[in-house]
Amino acid sequence: MNQVLFDTITSHKHRAFRTTELPDLSAEYAAKGLAPRARMSDRFVRLMNAETPRILEGQKIVFLRTVKKPYDCFTEAEWADIKSKHFVHELGYISNICPDHGFLLKTGLLAAKDFADEYGRADIDALLGLVDRYRAEALRQGRDDVAAVLERVPAHPAETFREALQFFRIVHYALWAEGNYHNTVGRFDKWMWPYLKADLDAGRITEDEAYELLLDFFLSFNIDSDLYNGIQQGDNGQSMMLGGDDGAGGEIWNLLTELCLRASGELKLIDPKINLRVTKNTPLSVYEEGTKLTKVGLGFPQYSNDSTVIPALVKLGYAPEDAADYTVAACWEFIIPGKGMEIANIGAMSYPLAVDRAFHTSLKTSASFEDFVQAVEGEIRHEVDEIISKVRGVWFMPSPFLDLLYGGRDISKGNVYNNFGIHGTGISSAADSLAAIKKYVFDEKRITPDEYLAAVDSDFENAPELLHLLRYETPKVGMGNEEADRWLVRLTEAFHAAVDGRKNERGGIWRAGTGSAMFYLWHAAEIGASPDGRRKNEPFAANYSPSLFAKIDDPVGIVKSFTAPDLKKVCNGGPLTLEFDSSIFAQPENCSKVAALVRYFVQCGGHQLQLNAVNRDALLDAQKHPEKYERLIVRIWGWSAYFVELDRGFQDHVIRRQEYGV
Repeated sequence: MNQVLFDTITSHKHRAFRTTELPDLSAEYAAKGLAPRARMSDRFVRLMNAETPRILEGQKIVFLRTVKKPYDCFTEAEWADIKSKHFVHELGYISNICPDHGFLLKTGLLAAKDFADEYGRADIDALLGLVDRYRAEALRQGRDDVAAVLERVPAHPAETFREALQFFRIVHYALWAEGNYHNTVGRFDKWMWPYLKADLDAGRITEDEAYELLLDFFLSFNIDSDLYNGIQQGDNGQSMMLGGDDGAGGEIWNLLTELCLRASGELKLIDPKINLRVTKNTPLSVYEEGTKLTKVGLGFPQYSNDSTVIPALVKLGYAPEDAADYTVAACWEFIIPGKGMEIANIGAMSYPLAVDRAFHTSLKTSASFEDFVQAVEGEIRHEVDEIISKVRGVWFMPSPFLDLLYGGRDISKGNVYNNFGIHGTGISSAADSLAAIKKYVFDEKRITPDEYLAAVDSDFENAPELLHLLRYETPKVGMGNEEADRWLVRLTEAFHAAVDGRKNERGGIWRAGTGSAMFYLWHAAEIGASPDGRRKNEPFAANYSPSLFAKIDDPVGIVKSFTAPDLKKVCNGGPLTLEFDSSIFAQPENCSKVAALVRYFVQCGGHQLQLNAVNRDALLDAQKHPEKYERLIVRIWGWSAYFVELDRGFQDHVIRRQEYGV
């Protein structure tokens, strides 16, 4: 590894090169009445022209942002007008999709001019102008190796492994510079492997040389990430997918797959975020390789189970060959490279809110527990209806450069797949609430509806015994308890039924999911205490996981519980998330035990799984002495971050999660 380059990037010394700032162009654009596409191209061209080439010591894969984050293309008044007429998702710029990176690598930017419009051609010229300046700087520094690569790419198709890596870096740089965000890498060991294999077969490169290039390439994901949009630092969507269906009846597992896992484990950085596709037939050795990354505390790989996901996507209407080629968006949502323009995180449904509404409006009038459950299901339908009703006239900022990766098609208007996904938040709290209500109100009649309502509405201030009973003595999902798990099943079925068969305005469908994103904090703040014993202002569990106060010793019980539902019906994405005490990895045999647990989850029909290795004492100390823990990594919801860079609420949530043993 280039230690000097590593130290420069991890110490953030390279950020000193960011000395240029573009002026606010939005007022100028508004005065000229420029169309959105023209604005995007003009800003991109100006940014490229303003960039100063910087090549760090020994750097092989170059390109570094020297212009600070540019201003928006629209004024606040213009955005207000757009939003009054359209549904604008997040920032209004295209995000969370995965282009077909292999397409442009095989095409080259000069040939792409043939299908680009005037704005795409202007972008190409501006970017190639910057490449020429980088080449000149490389020659000035005596870096003939860099200059030789830039003479070829990205103007022409990549022919070697190094050229392909450099080509991708420049395109990735350009997508973020254009204003797109959460730009994912896709199935890297599928589309990049032919370049490495050809080099190895021809004797142009050794395995060690390829690995050094890959380390440099991985470092490039961390150069400009402080400029990338996200809820928190680290939430930047630089997700890389490895493994999975090879399109010929087998699974991808090649030298590049192995080198990527090795590089990630050596660098111990949060980007790129590794995802690993597996099946019921994947050997334990693959899970053991993945567990090596868990052991060092990266919070990845995130596992996706082809045996569940591919059939689920086919059932949702994806062509079998496209379903087999799936990757993930920024966090976990299943999307198709090159063919998807899906908004897989367009909304989030709160299971506890549905229970809360039914609890306050229907508990006292329900003649049976089944009546009450049906009231909850009605509230789920109501929530889903509210989300869907708000999505009208979807509008995205057009992206001339991004369109080049789609053959020049205006991707903002849609693609082959235009599906919308809805997260499902707090399912464990909701299922635990149903189990408690059934047990104590309807079966044992131990609590009257009035008593239960009063206790919840007072945040259990006057009901400490009930609070203890609900939190610590009542069966909960994750314990492998069939009575509790049946409500996990019932809730996922209700969510699926609420979206099943519904079309969106772009001709796609609505997909239910098990992810939560940041809503595990936001949705929890919208309601008071819950019937499961969750108190006011306590967060829900992240994603598809047991309650934070469910005391569970055996992670096998969690797997049994959270694979009880038919997860093909809620396959927008959203992993079971588990924390392990990092000390367990001190025993070598425990790595194999964790790997076996992952394999068990997959064989039980799970869809996604992510693991965290944490030390609560270290996390608490990091809050007091952040300067001692600058590179302490934790998994948040679908991404990993440096703990000390997180807001306190996210830090506290990680600390509160239960740590499991094996």
